[in-house]
Amino acid sequence: MSIFDFLSGEFIDVIHWTDDTRDTIVWRFEREGHEIKYGAKLTVREGQAAVFVHEGQIADVFSPGLYMLETNNMPIMTKLQHWDHGFRSPFKSEIYFVNTTRFNDLKWGTKNPIICRDPEFGAVRLRAFGTYSIRVSDPAHFMTEIVGTDGEFTTDEITFQIRNVLVQEVSRTLARSNISVLDMAANTRELGKLVAEETDPQLAEYGLSMPELYIENISLPPAVEAVLDKRTSMGMVGDLDKYTQFQTAEALGRDGAGSAAIQAGIGAGLGMQVGRSVAESGPWGPRPAPQQAPAPSAAPPAPPPPPVEKVWHTAENGETKGPFSRAAMGRMVAGGSLTRDTYVWTAGQDGWKRAEDVEELARLFTILPPPPPGS
Repeated sequence: MSIFDFLSGEFIDVIHWTDDTRDTIVWRFEREGHEIKYGAKLTVREGQAAVFVHEGQIADVFSPGLYMLETNNMPIMTKLQHWDHGFRSPFKSEIYFVNTTRFNDLKWGTKNPIICRDPEFGAVRLRAFGTYSIRVSDPAHFMTEIVGTDGEFTTDEITFQIRNVLVQEVSRTLARSNISVLDMAANTRELGKLVAEETDPQLAEYGLSMPELYIENISLPPAVEAVLDKRTSMGMVGDLDKYTQFQTAEALGRDGAGSAAIQAGIGAGLGMQVGRSVAESGPWGPRPAPQQAPAPSAAPPAPPPPPVEKVWHTAENGETKGPFSRAAMGRMVAGGSLTRDTYVWTAGQDGWKRAEDVEELARLFTILPPPPPGS
């Protein structure tokens, strides 16, 4: 090989990185001896940053674009200046490519339940889980604090630490929110924003940011959920006596033993009727009909069960109070603690309504006592 071909090979170098792994955050450009030739072309694509490390220190950070490494500070007056070193440059340089795009659909969740004070149910244990996304906002700081000299750094190496930070902030946010468990599903977006705002300063210390955080679910322990389901069912049933009769009739129609019992009862009734006819006829023909006694007067029907009294809950300053009977609500109107604009709710009602929009309670505001004596 001629000396011209040798020199041409020494001065041609293209540095770039294409990634198809979807989880690599940092990748080091590998060159034997970490030598980068004078005049090399550095290509940084959109969604990337290139960190230039010279003699163990970060020298520069390159944003997307095409660069020619031609300055004398870029290590390499390569092998041509160091014949006495056997064509090996003593200057070592490295280029790290940093992926600055978002890494989405990263999972987080509470390993242990969070104990919170609920305004309606008292102390409860909650679990929460969801997803989040991260991106590198400061490549140089991220290299210094997290990556170091790792030649290939993936999301798995940092997500465990981020999950710990998230769970800590989720626990603090839920405990301080003072939102009822029944209303948390309607406030997951606001809670997620609060958690992200509290987490950003800590992630900034790593050179990271969190563009998105989603709370997919906040749940109670299974035993508490079962009790809550029973309570909801009782509110939907209403009249327990009618519901019991309906369940009994449905069970008889669905169960084979029930239908068999009905058929046996019909057969017994027919047998008794045939026996009574034979006894009345006798062996020589029908007997004269005895004088019938007057039929006793029919017993009066049983009174219907008393109606189930409704109870009401009120909402005031983000807290739920109650339940209160209608009589108690009347006393609250007289005392001024219940107004027309107070929001109320009872079982079977479609959401919270103002007291004056509920027919049963609107009457309480129209009944005024007479003037006191001596006025």
